[in-house]
Amino acid sequence: MEKSKEDQMLSFSEKNRELRAEFNQIIEEFRGDLWSYCRYLTGSPWDGEDLFQDTMVKAFGSIYQRWHPTNPKSYLYRIATTTWIDQCRKQKRIVGYLEEEDVEAEHTTESFDAEEALEYLLELFNPRQIAVFLLKEVFAFTAKEVAGMVHTTPGAVYATVRRMHNQLADNPIREKTYRLPSFDKATRNTVIQAYLKALNEGDVDKVLELTSERAQNEVPMGFQEFSREEMRSGSMRFGLPGFRSEEYFLWGKNVIVVFFETEDGTRMIHDIQYQEVENDKIVYYRSFYFCKEFIFAAAEELGVPPQLDKPVVNWCS
Repeated sequence: MEKSKEDQMLSFSEKNRELRAEFNQIIEEFRGDLWSYCRYLTGSPWDGEDLFQDTMVKAFGSIYQRWHPTNPKSYLYRIATTTWIDQCRKQKRIVGYLEEEDVEAEHTTESFDAEEALEYLLELFNPRQIAVFLLKEVFAFTAKEVAGMVHTTPGAVYATVRRMHNQLADNPIREKTYRLPSFDKATRNTVIQAYLKALNEGDVDKVLELTSERAQNEVPMGFQEFSREEMRSGSMRFGLPGFRSEEYFLWGKNVIVVFFETEDGTRMIHDIQYQEVENDKIVYYRSFYFCKEFIFAAAEELGVPPQLDKPVVNWCS
């Protein structure tokens, strides 16, 4: 008996989930460092998360094209690097040319704190130089591996790293000033305030009333919904989580942080989300519920632990 289109789609989705689960197992040990690389490369946790997600999608979607044994770590970093350089080209940024010179085949360097010197990397160097430096000096790839990722030669990798070290030495790193994360009250939006109130009261109808009919709800690594009705019958079918939600100013963006509270009163980050508003309606939702690396980095920034065991997710191991 021939399957209906609905049954075919369901079968396809189930097979896709199985393949995705197998893919996730293969790359699990590399995810944390890869996320950090994307963050350093773009200079922003937000842009880094976007690059990380793009890398995951491309890696999962194109691995079938590999006919030869593949090192999964190099494969992921290669895709992240080429994706970022392609994005820079589309933005008409100068990605740079890597020149060789007569240098020693290898030289030792002092340990390098990428996060501490990140703003200097972004100020002083072009995207390809930054990628070379991070891959070679921070993530410890060989010059040959780096050359393959950025489409250059090993000699150019050695020369680029040496020149960058010299330039960094001539530009001492200034002490960073740290500002505690907070909510920027100057940018309050009445629609978001109404949404936050409805969220804390568990009022699904009010949330949907504030939502545009064709709003998009994006939950990376989880699901997508493309209308208010899909949200009603999908993610909000069984109501709202009923946890306390508060606004914060995180890495330059106003967000809503959803907290889970244990019996002893300990608060943990359950979710981080933001919305876009047009014409007094929420037209776009984004939730980072499934984004482990992003949630962990935000938890460190906010000084609040992440919730490790939550519905459909277990990050305890």
